[in-house]
Amino acid sequence: MSAPKPSFVAFSGPHRIALGSLQEVAIATKRELEQGPRGRLALYSERTGSPFDIDLRGDESEMLQRLAKHPLAPSPAVEEPVKRAPGRPKLGVVSREVSLLPRHWDWLRQRRGGASAALRELVDEARLKKAPEDQARRSVDATHNFMWDIAGDQPNFEEASRALFAKDFEQFDLHTAKWPVDIQDQLQRFTAPARKFLWG
Repeated sequence: MSAPKPSFVAFSGPHRIALGSLQEVAIATKRELEQGPRGRLALYSERTGSPFDIDLRGDESEMLQRLAKHPLAPSPAVEEPVKRAPGRPKLGVVSREVSLLPRHWDWLRQRRGGASAALRELVDEARLKKAPEDQARRSVDATHNFMWDIAGDQPNFEEASRALFAKDFEQFDLHTAKWPVDIQDQLQRFTAPARKFLWG
């Protein structure tokens, strides 16, 4: 399964002007600037909720050329020739020290494939089990990053923040109900994974 493509969002004051790829939000932001912004121009990563800056100088083609070197720009896919060597394939394994009690080592040695294979299997199982919880935590963190930057002067901000970290989304929605519509909608997008984890 391929990883989801990074998504970004751009605001002009309280108005959302673009949602999509880095290039799409950059173009929308530049055009908004040229037409006369309706407030502070701000761009955010939907993965982290953090604001970031881009260089809007020049025409669109010049801006996009610079944008290709932006830290958030996707890396170009580079296909390397496959070289198959005799023996077992390299899996990118990194050797590091692990400290365990004797009973742990005894248990690991009895597992099929040996201690290393057993440890990798246990880590993968834990990652899968914890994935929804980790995603919910990242969702709350991203929501707070976005809120702190764009809505710090909105009514009931402190109350909304407390409700967010308590994962009390009924109170969170109540405290943000009078915020600008586009900000409310973006908050729903940011909190969706955490709501799904809590409510199923």
